[in-house]
Amino acid sequence: MRPYFLAAALAALTLPATAHAETTPAQTAPAETACGGDFSSFIADAKAEAVAKGTDPATATRFFDGLRQDEAVLRADRAQGVFQKPFVEFSRHLISSDRINRGRANAEKYDAIFDRVEADYGVSRAVLLAFWAFETDYGAFQGDFNTANALATLAHDCRRPELFRPQLFAALDLFERGEFDPDTTTGAWAGEIGMVQMLPRDIIENGVDGDGDGKVSLKTSVPDALMSGGKMLQSLGWRANEPWLAEVSLPEDFDWSQTGLETTKPVSAWQAMGVTPRGGQLAEGLTASVLLPQGRGGPAFIAYPNFRVYFEWNQSFTYVMTAAYFATRLDGAQVFDAGNPAPGLEGEAMKSLQRKLQAKGYDVGEIDGILGSGTRAAVREEQARLGRPVDGWPTPDLLNQL
Repeated sequence: MRPYFLAAALAALTLPATAHAETTPAQTAPAETACGGDFSSFIADAKAEAVAKGTDPATATRFFDGLRQDEAVLRADRAQGVFQKPFVEFSRHLISSDRINRGRANAEKYDAIFDRVEADYGVSRAVLLAFWAFETDYGAFQGDFNTANALATLAHDCRRPELFRPQLFAALDLFERGEFDPDTTTGAWAGEIGMVQMLPRDIIENGVDGDGDGKVSLKTSVPDALMSGGKMLQSLGWRANEPWLAEVSLPEDFDWSQTGLETTKPVSAWQAMGVTPRGGQLAEGLTASVLLPQGRGGPAFIAYPNFRVYFEWNQSFTYVMTAAYFATRLDGAQVFDAGNPAPGLEGEAMKSLQRKLQAKGYDVGEIDGILGSGTRAAVREEQARLGRPVDGWPTPDLLNQL
């Protein structure tokens, strides 16, 4: 469940079942992780490493010798263009009345399981339902990539071996336990398995036998999948029974430079600046940030500490905003006020902006056309330098000024 997957679910306007494949600190291995070269030699080296660490040679042979490189996995890894869409458009594609209705029906159907998740891990059913919906459309599209081949392919590839090589060995651990078959286990193109899309190491660390049958079956058991997802969110830092996101209204004379995840204030301080909820009450006693996913003309949200946990699941700001907002809808929130955001940048225009910012010395990460945290931070600095409203939203005018 950590970064990815754009499978058949896209036809149903879901996301990449691997909508999480961005690297997170908890998953990284030493920077010297080997990658590239001849694939057969890579597999032979991995098998030798496993045996050196104590795996029975016959077991290592059974696991590694059938692995094959999957070019379709590499193509999927390079084609995450869905994340280039702005929040309003992206969220409207993923969130429908049907998806909300099915989410609420599942909340009722599995009420007892969600009660256990909330009691044991403090994670709202709405939060877990949103992930379940976006990752696999409530279990309908779990992916048909051979998981072992996908992990081996991505561990061999030099883009993120530090993320995937440990996951390949975690799959070997599951195989030794009798809980993984390298020939038949399937899932998302990035190696995630089951209804809430968990990578092998996550399964080892957070897998829960929710139905009491003695096995953790994330592909076929809803109780196992939901309990495991709840435990994982808790392990990532989810704070029990606290909110995560709420839509707010801002005064016209608001200090836009105070928005963004870089700025955190007590909720009382935001209230003093004129921040008001569009529905319900603000969570007093907590700290929060005010977010403008499409600048000062678009919707506005207040993000509480739990919102940051979403980035441990997926590092795409647009995905995180949409998943967190969808959870609020499942929890009863109204449809956001889209406002009238200024035209933004997509595709080649966004890449052009990233190249210009990179040339000025900013760390915007990969030139990928995605408005990520590094690009947003750089945009804010340039807006301030140029005397523009500092709302982190890049526009054609800003690109022209640069």
